[in-house]
Amino acid sequence: MPPRRHNGLMLGVLPSLLLAWMQTAPAALPHLRACSESLQRNDAQGAVKSCKLAVGLDSQSAAAHFLLGQAYLAMRSASMVAEAKAEFQQALDIDDTLIWARFYLSKVYLDIGRPDKAKQELEQALKTRPGVPHFLSLLGEAERKLGAPEAAIELHKKALAADQTMNTAHYYLALALIDLKREEEAITELEASLRSPYVSPDLYLTLGSLYAQRQRFREAEDLCRKAIALDPGHSESYLHLAQVFNAQRQSGKALAALRQALPEGKTFASSPYYQKLQADTHFEFGRAYAAQGAAGDAVRAFERCLAIDSGRAEARRQLAALYRKLGDTARADEQAELAAKLDAQK
Repeated sequence: MPPRRHNGLMLGVLPSLLLAWMQTAPAALPHLRACSESLQRNDAQGAVKSCKLAVGLDSQSAAAHFLLGQAYLAMRSASMVAEAKAEFQQALDIDDTLIWARFYLSKVYLDIGRPDKAKQELEQALKTRPGVPHFLSLLGEAERKLGAPEAAIELHKKALAADQTMNTAHYYLALALIDLKREEEAITELEASLRSPYVSPDLYLTLGSLYAQRQRFREAEDLCRKAIALDPGHSESYLHLAQVFNAQRQSGKALAALRQALPEGKTFASSPYYQKLQADTHFEFGRAYAAQGAAGDAVRAFERCLAIDSGRAEARRQLAALYRKLGDTARADEQAELAAKLDAQK
C-alpha cells in the first residue's frame, strides 16, 4: 500500500525523540519545534520547510532527519517516498537507537515491495524494545507479504494482547485471514475496526471488496465513498469504486471513477504497488468499455494492462473475445492460447 501515517501514532513517537532532540544544536531547535507542530496540524508543506531549515543548521541531528522523513510521508506523494526513506536511514546512521525511525523505514520498505528488508529492520527494533505492539504487528504484515500468513496472525495476536485498541493490528490481521480464505473472520475484524476514530482508506476498501464479493454493493459503494472522503487523492479508492460499478454493469459510472483513479498527467512511482494499481485500472477500463460495446477502446485498455503485467490470464481472455468479435481470428487464437498457458502455470 502507499505511504500513509498511522493516525494517532505520532503522539506516541515524539517522547521517544527527547534524547535525540536534546542533542540537536540550539539554533535548530525552534525549526524542529515548528516542524513538529506542523505535523500535528497536518501541514505537510510547513513541516518540510521547517525540518529542512533544522537540518541545514544541524545536519547531525537524528531528530531533524527523522521528522523530515515524517514530513515527506505526510505529503502522501509517491515521489516523496525515496526522500522519506533516505531521511529515516540518515537518522539511523546518526543514532541507531532511534527505534521509531526504524519503524517508519520498515513501513517504507513494505510500501516499495521489500518485506524482506522490513522484516530485518523490525527484528532489529524488537531486540532493542521487545514486545512493542506496533513493531509486532508491522512485522506480522511483513511476514504475510513474505507468504507466511499463519506466522503473521500469531504476531498480530501478540500485538493485540498488548493493545486491544490498535486498529492497524486488526486491519493487518484481517489481511492475513483473507490470505487463508477465512474471509468471514476477516469481515468480523474489519467491522469491529470501524468503531475506531482512526480508520484508514485501506480498511474501508478492504471491507468494501469483501462486501462486493457478496453482492452487498450498496454497502461496498458507501465504504468506497468514505475512503475517498478521507483522502480524495487516493487513486485506489476510485479504482475500488469502479470495480463495484463494473460488477453491476454500470459502465458509465465505472468509467467516471476510473478517470479519477488515473487522471491525465498523473505520474506514479515504479513500485510493485503502483504497477499493480495501474494494471488493475486499465483492466477495469477494458471491462467498462467492453460492456458499452466500445471494442476498440476495450482492446487498447487491456493491451495497456498487459504492457504492465503480461501475466494476467483474464486480460488475455478478454482480449481473445474482443478480437473474435472484431473478426481477427488469428489474434483471438493467440491470446486464448497465451491465457491457457498462464492458467496451466498456476
